[in-house]
Amino acid sequence: MFKERLEANARLVEDRLQDLLNGEGEGDFAPPQRLAEAMRYGSLGGGKRLRPHLLIESAAIFGAEREAALDAAAALECVHCYSLIHDDLPAMDDDDLRRGRPTVHKAFDDATAILAGDSLLTLAFEIMARESTHSDPAARSRLTLGLAQAAGWRGMAGGQMLDLMAPGQTLDADEIALLQAMKTGALLKFACEAGGIIGGASADDMAALSRYGATIGQAFQLADDLLDAEGDAATLGKAAGKDEAAGKATLITLLGLDAAKARLRELEQKAVRALEPFGPRGEMLATTADFIIRRTH
Repeated sequence: MFKERLEANARLVEDRLQDLLNGEGEGDFAPPQRLAEAMRYGSLGGGKRLRPHLLIESAAIFGAEREAALDAAAALECVHCYSLIHDDLPAMDDDDLRRGRPTVHKAFDDATAILAGDSLLTLAFEIMARESTHSDPAARSRLTLGLAQAAGWRGMAGGQMLDLMAPGQTLDADEIALLQAMKTGALLKFACEAGGIIGGASADDMAALSRYGATIGQAFQLADDLLDAEGDAATLGKAAGKDEAAGKATLITLLGLDAAKARLRELEQKAVRALEPFGPRGEMLATTADFIIRRTH
């Protein structure tokens, strides 16, 4: 049931992204073909679409149809894909492989990759501002503000800066947790909160979604670090062992593998507890937490 739902949501988002990236729509000018191709290359045809899945399923808790959450989910995925394109650049993580194929700067060039990422980021806010994303202007404003905060200097971009500064430093558990909460957790947490906004969640329900989202953000990064430490490039679709080679601080380097795995199980339990107010309606999100922790790529 979970696999089918995840794949169905991914197909919906893929189709919507195809439509949004066809180069048509409002504006004085048509986008340059090479830029549009790079944007499509970096965002279509791969990935689990986990963040859109979380957004769609969080909205579903409150009775929102998947189509009602689709544009916001597509906007969120544009931000995620932009971040991957930029993270892979030589000035950042310097990766040649993403999702089993050459990264955008390898398939095109560095400058085109930068512009493709920039354009996906700005497209995300264009999508969020459209009436088709939500009929209520106040809801669109909350979605736009939340995405900006999750993606910007107090969120993902700020976390990337901390990550770039980390090699050679000795970070404690709290400092590592802050870095990871900003770089990885912020968008995952926003995905859950955005679903609540679309679904009209109460303040208490939004708080529960926030707790869940923050917890799975920690779990996702820890699971990713374990995959980097124990996986291989063929399975992951990207280079493995890069954290250790780059001297990056992770909870694995601080705690060791066994303690990190125990911590991951604790986070799963915490995420499931956060969903208790929703009863059976939270089952899909609980299963998603299990998937995040036990994924193999």
